[in-house]
Amino acid sequence: MISRRRTALAAVSAAASAVFVLTGCEPGSLDDLAEGGGGSSGSAAADGRSAGPLDNPDGTKPGLAPVTGSAERDEARKLIEEVSTKGRGPRTGYDRDEFGYAWMDTADGVPMARNGCDTRNDLMKRDGQKLEFRSGSDCVVVSMTLADPYTGKDIAWKKREAMEVQIDHVVPLSYAWQMGASRWPEDKRRQLANDPLNLLPVEGRANSVKGDSGPAAWLPPHKAVRCAYAVRFAQVAAKYEMPVTAPDKSMMLRQCGA
Repeated sequence: MISRRRTALAAVSAAASAVFVLTGCEPGSLDDLAEGGGGSSGSAAADGRSAGPLDNPDGTKPGLAPVTGSAERDEARKLIEEVSTKGRGPRTGYDRDEFGYAWMDTADGVPMARNGCDTRNDLMKRDGQKLEFRSGSDCVVVSMTLADPYTGKDIAWKKREAMEVQIDHVVPLSYAWQMGASRWPEDKRRQLANDPLNLLPVEGRANSVKGDSGPAAWLPPHKAVRCAYAVRFAQVAAKYEMPVTAPDKSMMLRQCGA
C-alpha cells in the first residue's frame, strides 16, 4: 500500500515538475501537500476573517472558511453531485490572453466590475486586513495581512515582495480551457478570469505548486478547508456550466465526507 502511494506521488511530482519547467515556477513538496503539510495546524482560515463558501455564493465575502457540521457537509455534497463530468480535452490554443488581460476592471457581468479598481486590488481589499494604500489612492494596496486559506498561515505582505501573495483562479484558466472554455465567447472567458467567486489571494508558493491542477491532483495543504475548496470549485463549475473530470468530482466528494 505504501509502495503504491509513493509510486502515485512520484508520478504526480513528475507531472508537476513538467508544468513548472514550462511556467518557470518552482515545485514544492507534493509529499507535504498529500499529508496536509505546511499550515495544517494553523487557525487563520477559521477565526472569523473568512466566509464559508455556502454562505458566499457570489464570492464577494472574504476568504474560504471551513465547511463544518453534518448539515453543511450534506449540502456541500449535493452541490458537488450536481456538477457534470467529462474527460479533459487538449490544451491546444490556450493562452492567458484568451481570457482578457490581467487584471481588467471591465469584465462586465461579475461583481466589482467597473468600480475604478482592477481585479487584483479588489481581491486584496476584499480579503486583506490592516490595509495600507499607495499615497493618493484608495485602490492600490501596498501592505496588508492575509489569512491564507490554503496554508492556514497569516502572511504579512508588502508590495515590494509582490509574489509572496498571488491571486489564484480556483478553477484554473487552463483547466477551464480544456473543459470547454475554448469554445466560449470571449466575454464569458473574461468573466471567469475576473469573477471574485473564482479568485482567492493565497500564498504564492502554494499557488505555484497547484499550477493548473484539478482537485484530484492538488488540494490545499490546510486540510480544514479542503471541503470548502471542493465546494468553491463546484460553485464555479456550476455557475459557468462547466464539467469537471470524473476523478476530480470523486475527490471533491471525498473531501466532504462521501
